[in-house]
Amino acid sequence: MLRALTRALRLPRPWRPLQTRSCASDGAAGDPEIQVRVLAGPDQGITEILMNRPSARNALGNVLVSELLEALARLREDQQVRVLLFRSGVKGVFCAGADLKEREQMSEAEVGIFVQRLRGLMNEIAAFPAPTIAAMDGFALGGGLELALACDLRVAASSAVMGLIETTRGLLPGAGGTQRLPRCLGVALAKELIFTGRRLSGAQAQALGLVNHTVPQNEEGNAAYHRARALAQEILPQVDIASGMAIEGICYAQNIPTQDRLEGMAAFREKRPPRFVGK
Repeated sequence: MLRALTRALRLPRPWRPLQTRSCASDGAAGDPEIQVRVLAGPDQGITEILMNRPSARNALGNVLVSELLEALARLREDQQVRVLLFRSGVKGVFCAGADLKEREQMSEAEVGIFVQRLRGLMNEIAAFPAPTIAAMDGFALGGGLELALACDLRVAASSAVMGLIETTRGLLPGAGGTQRLPRCLGVALAKELIFTGRRLSGAQAQALGLVNHTVPQNEEGNAAYHRARALAQEILPQVDIASGMAIEGICYAQNIPTQDRLEGMAAFREKRPPRFVGK
């Protein structure tokens, strides 16, 4: 059962059109690098975080990380968010990983602080109190794959390319990759992928169990998003565990006064097959 499914089902709201909210961190220059979209109609309960930093292929820089943290802090308190979907507004890429050009301008102390914030972002995604889905329609490398690994479910297009490639740049995964990849694939295979920095296609990732679904890419370049959205729709009707326990209690109470319950207990005590009569 998905983690924290107790918040996955909420009371329905009146129908409303698609709402789009932009997030920008304090002091951020230029356009916001993410958009938060609240879906409506049959998708009511699904919220999307759209990463849109085309100039850097959605690389995780200070502004993008700040905006993601800000959005998650707000959405975790929104009782109407039943599924959270991460997607890209940049064709051909999900997230290219950490912004190494920006990192080159940091001091060693600043690098340490930024990596801690990046790790904190992934932990916030992993602990989000509703199911999370990553829709990978393109490159998901380094921190981009770490972001997807922090999600509960992953969907990839056939054109997607993913890998923890940090070792090819003299680095190592620093935002949870060394911990979440072994839990996903097993220690030996995770070590191989991290040591070699190997890149996987969507089909290879599914064969290894890294993603839940792989779909052929379409002309628009958003096939994984559409499959992820359909998956989110499947999750929406699920009964939360608290309601499920209540239903179980009601059903068990109906069973208590039946003849068949008493017959079953008697048969167990007398070590014989029960003779149920449907009463």
